[in-house]
Amino acid sequence: MTSATAALPRRASVTRRLARWETLLLVALLGLIAIGNVLSPFFLTPGNFANLVAALMEVAIMALPMTLIIIAGEIDLSVESSAGLASALLGFLWMSHVPLPVAIPIVLAVGALGGLLNGLLVAKAGLPSLVVTLGTLALFRGLALIVLGPTGVSDFPAAFTEVGFGHVPGTLIPWPFVIFLTLAVILGIVRHVYAIGRNSGAARYSGVRVARVKVSLFMLSGLIAALAGIILTSRLSSARADAAQGMTLTVVTVVLLGGVNIFGGSGSVPGVVLAVIAVAVMQNALRLASVTVEVQSIALGLLLILSVVIPSSAHRAKSAIDRVRGGRPPPTDSVQRGERKPPSVEEEPS
Repeated sequence: MTSATAALPRRASVTRRLARWETLLLVALLGLIAIGNVLSPFFLTPGNFANLVAALMEVAIMALPMTLIIIAGEIDLSVESSAGLASALLGFLWMSHVPLPVAIPIVLAVGALGGLLNGLLVAKAGLPSLVVTLGTLALFRGLALIVLGPTGVSDFPAAFTEVGFGHVPGTLIPWPFVIFLTLAVILGIVRHVYAIGRNSGAARYSGVRVARVKVSLFMLSGLIAALAGIILTSRLSSARADAAQGMTLTVVTVVLLGGVNIFGGSGSVPGVVLAVIAVAVMQNALRLASVTVEVQSIALGLLLILSVVIPSSAHRAKSAIDRVRGGRPPPTDSVQRGERKPPSVEEEPS
């Protein structure tokens, strides 16, 4: 084997690594940082970095279990209302003179129960997760309004609010970012969800308890959404029933931008971590440039569309290239109406 022939596999390996979605995200992130630096001289300051990270941590934390749920072929649209219910319940318990060390576990347990409801309806009753979680999105928000009403609670102790906007001693790293990275490391080792997302029937026959895993994922999503609601309450020093409203769109955008396939079966937690930072950088740069909230919403919507269109188009292009290299004919469903089929499959003339 010549040296030129031996170098071909190495070049192909390097090309595949460069074409990985995470690599492209990293390049896009560096580009966003460069644009942000042009838009504002304050962008690269340490203080702005801390604000940039803290502003999106609740979304980032909720995106982690959402990643696993979408990889497993499901979705949870109720996360923002679970976080809002957690904030409202925490405010109600504190207003009722329940100590925070007692109130916080109660709130987390209620979040897990909400996730259990979603999981049982999806995995056991066989209902579509899109419809179920859309219903509980309204249900949990309604419960939050019943629990706390339109009022807010804001007299939390300083030790509690320090968790939301405080920093690791001696650094500008917010505590919620530490929580996010810890959860990312823990959830990044979960593997059963890939088999379920690719083929749940095959996963079941191979010994994976599909229903139990899905119920566990929804419970985890409810638990972590409640945790995000607690962190949001701490950061804003206020508990409200409408807390976290509108965050689901950003959560789903971050997950899909991180390379998770909306149909399940593929994706990675590191990709979502990069996507979280990229969206935080984009939103922060737009705020520093005094871009209106409406334009920011448009940018987020376009980002969501692109995060679905680009991977889908890349997959189709790769499949077409592989077919050409392998000398295989196109799939039969790709023949357009009115076109002639290949001679090998045409009917013999009568």
